[in-house]
Amino acid sequence: MTGRHGPGLAGRVVAAVVLAVSVAVVGGGDGPTRAGGEASTRAGGGCVLGRGALTPEDLPAGSSVLDCAAVGRLVTHGGAGVTVPEPGTKVTVDALSVDGTRHGFTLEVAADGTVSYDYDLEAGAGEAGEEGEAAPAAPASEAGAGGHTRAAAPAARAARRAPCADSAYAVADHKEYGTYDWWLGDDALPGNLSAAEARRAFEDAIGAITGTRNDCGFGDAVAARALFHGRTHHEADIDQQARCAARDGVSVWDAGNLSGGVVATTCSWSRPMSGRPDWLKEADVRFNTSHYTFTNNPTGDCTDAYDIRSVATHEAGHVFGLAHVGPGHEGQTMFTNSFACTTDARTLGRGDVLGLRNLY
Repeated sequence: MTGRHGPGLAGRVVAAVVLAVSVAVVGGGDGPTRAGGEASTRAGGGCVLGRGALTPEDLPAGSSVLDCAAVGRLVTHGGAGVTVPEPGTKVTVDALSVDGTRHGFTLEVAADGTVSYDYDLEAGAGEAGEEGEAAPAAPASEAGAGGHTRAAAPAARAARRAPCADSAYAVADHKEYGTYDWWLGDDALPGNLSAAEARRAFEDAIGAITGTRNDCGFGDAVAARALFHGRTHHEADIDQQARCAARDGVSVWDAGNLSGGVVATTCSWSRPMSGRPDWLKEADVRFNTSHYTFTNNPTGDCTDAYDIRSVATHEAGHVFGLAHVGPGHEGQTMFTNSFACTTDARTLGRGDVLGLRNLY
């Protein structure tokens, strides 16, 4: 079960203690970022990290977050970022963007403190189809710096495969084994919805994932459930740059300030499991209401508002273990970009359903 600490106590206390210890050891947390990604200085089997945000070059795969006193430190890659969790935890950040240039990445800390990374593949590459084959890679002309892929051109979108004819999907290799317990933040919500309206919208979106709502003839194959618990003073553990902060043990959906270009972000924390998908422990979602407008009912005169339920269904897909698919797969709910004034993503495509069946 996720988030069973509830609006209160234990999770935030643990996170605060871990972060305080880490900052005390390294002599400060988030000071000025070092130019050029200065490497760690290693001595006597340990390492000393500089101040400021780290990169995977500073804390390379195979190094120990215990030796490096890195728990609670921020690691950034390709514009995304996560806070190093305690051993035995994996954290994933997924950003739904306007143009597809920000995807996210995963940082895992093994039980012995060893760190490893998993970066988003170039959109379109390595997304398994119904028979497990790789989908075609994105054209080189669409690839951006760092392996990220820009939005498909209008002509490419016009030629996209129909939602029920496209088997492409990608998974983040975590799942909810029981009940996803979640809360609403107590600040303003997207589209100026009331708490009751937001609850209905988010429950509908989460239900689209747990019930695999689709027009392709697939039945429900997801064993996971979700349960709303009310409003909470806790906030989604996501900072203003759409980066994952230290988790507090409470799964929160809320709205606030995120980086421009990011419509919404999901941060997921899971416990690695041997030989099967990791066990989801917490997943937070935030909508970017500082830069974008949201509506619960797009109409014919809509010009630039994002449909709340479409965005929420995409984010719920991340919560339950789906990852992004890229250009050529615009008909799937988990397409890496977001389109304004459309409700298409409220309903899953063939690939979305197959991805959930792969996990569940």
